[in-house]
Amino acid sequence: MKTLKKSRESKGLSQRKLASLASISYKSLQLVEGGTSDPRLSTLEHIATALGYPAHILKEEIEAIFELPVDAIKMISIKICREGGASWKIWLFNFVDAFRHHKTKEYIEVAPISKTPEKIKALLASTVEMLCEEMEIKTPEWCRGVSELSEPWFVSGVENLKAMALVESPVHFRKRNIFVLENFLKRA
Repeated sequence: MKTLKKSRESKGLSQRKLASLASISYKSLQLVEGGTSDPRLSTLEHIATALGYPAHILKEEIEAIFELPVDAIKMISIKICREGGASWKIWLFNFVDAFRHHKTKEYIEVAPISKTPEKIKALLASTVEMLCEEMEIKTPEWCRGVSELSEPWFVSGVENLKAMALVESPVHFRKRNIFVLENFLKRA
C-alpha cells in the first residue's frame, strides 16, 4: 500500500516505530505496507490511529462506501483513479446507465474523490448537471465547485469532429471548456 508508506514516511516514522505505536507486529506492518496481506479492519484501525487519524474515520469511510451504489459518482471516480485516466469511458457510461435507470440522488450526492484529475472531475460534473436537468432533479452542490478547464478538451479526440463539437456541445459541457458531440450521452 503506497499510501500507507507515504503516510508513515511523512510522519517520519520507521516501520518498527509505527508497528510499536499501532500495537501490531513489525512483520504484520511490512505485509500490510507491501500489499501482500489481507489485514483485518481492526489492524487497519490501529495503524490509522497510530498515524494520527481519528479512531472512527476508517470504519465510517468503509460504511460510506457500502452505502453508495457501485456506479455512484464517488465510486466511479475511485475506479478511474485506480485504473488510470483512459478508463473513464466505461465507468462514466456505467454511471449514466445506472442513474437513468434508478433515478435516485444517491448516485450523485457524494462528490468524486479529491484525487480525481481536474479534467475528469469537470466531465463528471457536466454529465451530472445535464442528467439532472434531463430528469428534473436538483443538481448536487459539489457540481458548482468544479471550475472550467484552463484549456479546451475535445473529448472525441478526432480532429475532424472538433468544429462539430464546438457547435453541438451542450452548455453544461461548454461552460467548463469541454466539447462533446450532441449525442455524447445518448445510449442505444
